[in-house]
Amino acid sequence: MVRAGAVGAHLPASGLDIFGDLKKMNKRQLYYQVLNFAMIVSSALMIWKGLIVLTGSESPIVVVLSGSMEPAFHRGDLLFLTNFREDPIRAEIMETSNF
Repeated sequence: MVRAGAVGAHLPASGLDIFGDLKKMNKRQLYYQVLNFAMIVSSALMIWKGLIVLTGSESPIVVVLSGSMEPAFHRGDLLFLTNFREDPIRAEIMETSNF
């Protein structure tokens, strides 16, 4: 029996044993996993850069982190920003109804 506080106690194998799984893979499987990860990351970056080009904004999507913009925007809201030169800058007041 191994005590929980003993030095060198082994934890049971779990799904988070990444390095053990990597050691079991052959080279082809490892290359496939690395390529798959690289494709996911590059796809996300291409979508982000595409949104920058389409919207003309350096940050096309932002998240409201505080309640300072309430009642118009609440914490956690996603805002899609655009910076089109043809559109004039305007302020719109949104009326909200309290239930």
